[in-house]
Amino acid sequence: MILDARRTTLIPIIKAKVEPDSIVFSDAFPAYDVLDVAGFRHHRINHQKSFVVGPGSHINGIENFWSQAKRHLRRYNGIPRHHFHLFLKECEWRFNYGSPVQLLKTLKSWIKLSIS
Repeated sequence: MILDARRTTLIPIIKAKVEPDSIVFSDAFPAYDVLDVAGFRHHRINHQKSFVVGPGSHINGIENFWSQAKRHLRRYNGIPRHHFHLFLKECEWRFNYGSPVQLLKTLKSWIKLSIS
């Protein structure tokens, strides 16, 4: 989690986590404007104009993740800040492993591995 979404907070974190000269796709949030001059190849997706800026140039995957995560987390009616990363990790796991049937298969296989 970050303290705020200001440019002065975001850019150092992005620089620490993303390789220089990487292609970075973002929405039109103004804090990302300096990515062009911060050593990244930056592509903005302005959803007021379009959702895709060419073949494979979109942020629909991450938007889908956040939509599902918010829907899942809403049922808790508030999460303690110090545990939020754990709840988010569960959302990531659910998103990456798919349907409830697949999630159950994965859990069962992990249990079998831990027993043997």
